[in-house]
Amino acid sequence: MKICAKNQEPVNSNVYLFGSFILIAILVAALPGVSLAGSQVKDSMVKIYAVENKPDYDNPWNMKGPDAASGSGCVIEGNRILTNAHVVSDQTFIQVRLHGQAKKYPARVLAVSHEADLALLTVNEPSFFRGAKPLAFGRLPQVEQEVVVYGFPEGGDMLSTTKGVISRIEHHRYVHSQIQLLAMQLDAAVNAGNSGGPVMVDGLVVGVVMQSLKEAENIGYTVPVPVIRHFLTDMEDGRYDGFPDDGIFIQPLENEGLKKMYGLKENQSGALVTSIIPGSPAENKIFPRDVLLAVDGHPIADDGTVEFRPRERTSCNFYVQQHQVGEKVAFSVLRQGQKASVKFTLDRAWGTGRLVPLLKYDVRPTYYVYGGLVFCPLTLNYILTWGDDWAKDAPYNLLAFLAGGRLTRQGEEAVIIIKALPSGVNNGYEDYINKRIVEVNGKKIKNLQALIRTVEDSPESPYVVFKTVANTTIALDRKKAEAEQAEILKTYQIAADRSANLKTAVGHNNQEIGKVADLVSLDSNM
Repeated sequence: MKICAKNQEPVNSNVYLFGSFILIAILVAALPGVSLAGSQVKDSMVKIYAVENKPDYDNPWNMKGPDAASGSGCVIEGNRILTNAHVVSDQTFIQVRLHGQAKKYPARVLAVSHEADLALLTVNEPSFFRGAKPLAFGRLPQVEQEVVVYGFPEGGDMLSTTKGVISRIEHHRYVHSQIQLLAMQLDAAVNAGNSGGPVMVDGLVVGVVMQSLKEAENIGYTVPVPVIRHFLTDMEDGRYDGFPDDGIFIQPLENEGLKKMYGLKENQSGALVTSIIPGSPAENKIFPRDVLLAVDGHPIADDGTVEFRPRERTSCNFYVQQHQVGEKVAFSVLRQGQKASVKFTLDRAWGTGRLVPLLKYDVRPTYYVYGGLVFCPLTLNYILTWGDDWAKDAPYNLLAFLAGGRLTRQGEEAVIIIKALPSGVNNGYEDYINKRIVEVNGKKIKNLQALIRTVEDSPESPYVVFKTVANTTIALDRKKAEAEQAEILKTYQIAADRSANLKTAVGHNNQEIGKVADLVSLDSNM
């Protein structure tokens, strides 16, 4: 459920605690576990050494190259290490070391929730876990409750502990995924390297450090224990499904005239449904102009919030996000002045209804090169190539797709030209980059695969004609484009005209630079 009348611009004032990446970084009352003494807690602390290699979304056939950083974690039940997803995303090699020990052990990723910025690691060598008592989980702490943060911040190799107070618990944008989940704000000193370290109360884990405000003093954010439990429960069947998305967009009903217009009485409150994502769980169950009165029996206020503890409120997504994918959610709605109960299965994961996908990790970008034009589905990863101020610097038309783009049909992508590799065949089209392509040779296309099929399945046409969303025309001479294709790939050191995931999915004419020596010789001459 998304509140579409509220400020939706992406926040970019936060900083990861893992290395120096500038980015932005749900559910209540867990059963308490058995607490440990401070010395035993320290014995379960883990420093994580990771080497990552991120894809270059500006040149999607390339990787950025290896980069090393460190993070924190703790041992939990089942010979597992709990940490942040951003500590191990796009990783190529991971080592871990227990507090007070010198030896590093190779580790591997068991599971990742990029949405909740959580990951589970393990070590194949059983001796690693000897003497490390698994930490248990506590309850969601109270606001103003004191907590202890454990971790390995930069500037030293020894375990660091800091104390702080929980100052706020509400939905907040997670930097790693850009989605909003319940988060705890605390005033403990947390720094780069603290990422993944546990937040403890009486020897029990109540959160995992994930991010901090860049331009503020001692304001950090943690993944709270209910979100952690959601992730662990999700993984009990060995498969990660994510957080459910109902597909509902809502508008607050704080204006009295608007409330009366939709038939709400003085003692009623709710949120107005503005649209439903096609193919989402709520389709044909909830309708635009419905008013959501309650979710799972919890009243929804006029500002779109719910009470999750006495006198504590957060987004009404709270109760939807408590469910696992595949479970049912119940809404009370006011439809044309009549109350009704609606129940449906949350069978879609968060983000599946977006035109611009959530941030992607551990996968290579999708691309296609034809006539020196580089086509890609629009992704948030690509928008982030504009740097720390991408919300201001990225092209407005791309940000518009990000802010308001919703799928109109399943499988739809916003296909854009991200680059024109200068050559004779595409001369004059340099100003057409970052435009959405909606038609090829008079046929509407819904995704990149459809674009490729249309380009390659009509060889009799002397021109390949692309139309943008603004109805501008890009025409390539087919014979010239195909004649120059191999030379373009070789000149710009592109190993193949399309990403690996497209070689089997579509296309039978894909071209590659067949000789590795061609690339090596080009490198050696530079």
